[in-house]
Amino acid sequence: MTGDLQADPSRDGTPTPGPFVSVRDLRVHFATDDGLVKSVDGLSFDLERGRTLGIVGESGSGKSVTSMAIMGLHKPSTVRLTGSITVGGQELVGADPDVVRRLRGKRMAMIFQDPLSAMHPFYTVGQQIIEAYRVHHRVPKKVARVRAIELLDRVGIPQPDKRVDDYPHQFSGGMRQRAMIAMALSCDPDLLIADEPTTALDVTVQAQILDLIRDLQREFHSAVILITHDLGVVAELADDILVMYAGRCVEYASAEAVFDEPRHPYTWGLMASMPRLDRDVTTRLLPIRGTPPSLINLPPGCPFHPRCRADDLVGDRCRTERPQFRVSAPGHRIACHLDDDQRAAALARDAGDLGDGREQEIG
Repeated sequence: MTGDLQADPSRDGTPTPGPFVSVRDLRVHFATDDGLVKSVDGLSFDLERGRTLGIVGESGSGKSVTSMAIMGLHKPSTVRLTGSITVGGQELVGADPDVVRRLRGKRMAMIFQDPLSAMHPFYTVGQQIIEAYRVHHRVPKKVARVRAIELLDRVGIPQPDKRVDDYPHQFSGGMRQRAMIAMALSCDPDLLIADEPTTALDVTVQAQILDLIRDLQREFHSAVILITHDLGVVAELADDILVMYAGRCVEYASAEAVFDEPRHPYTWGLMASMPRLDRDVTTRLLPIRGTPPSLINLPPGCPFHPRCRADDLVGDRCRTERPQFRVSAPGHRIACHLDDDQRAAALARDAGDLGDGREQEIG
């Protein structure tokens, strides 16, 4: 999770020590009438340029809140934000809002989950891309318009010279998402955060968008944070995976390690609850029991223990002691009390449950 001295050629050619993005003990809390909502509670990770980090987890786990904290989009009056976020060596927590605003769009950009609400309905798509480009480039509107048309063509919008003058409501959901991506790419950002970038798209368009993000990364050596609940998208694009639960990281490893050998009960629960081509077609899915906890009143000890299928193997530690984020294998870290023998026993038991659930064929 740490990096050596790496070049940051995007602006002045001066090398930036360490990873391009570094998050340390990030806490994002919201005060409400019902209590303090701990949306993100002690999150740490590093990301080097040229690599993609996939952040996965159920709705409400803190994925999007993390991305908005990095982009500086939380209103200071509504949030308690502590810890450290550095992008290219620039500290963002506590930084002047104007400094963060200058970085946003130029050095870091975000593809939002809902392009209809992210784009202004009163301005054409072209006007919004032109504005995003001219904020960071002193060029005439005609030059920026040519750039907007090029970007729309690059993301696969037909007749871009005509569609550039259309309004967001004149685009389909998939087309709006492409336009949103074009806007994010307008300044060739060093960091691209994609929050559910393929949610509203069919499978064919999903593949095109993922290819587009991959091509951008190769061309500009960008760091990419991919936020999604779709494990298929993560498997396609991510180099490393961070699994979030109740505002905390419960597992962090390479994508290959997470898919081949998940070590946290929550992660292997996610894997067991989705269809897999490498399983027998008669193997039933094994969903995670229960629902995510309230972020106002988290369970004591491990926040996942009320839903965990292996908590009986550990005893009371899961209910009384918060697990430390520790190294479980080389390059693989988890927050779990299970040792290797207990984990093997739990996996064997789950494998038996999957095999016992075979349904009779009809016919």
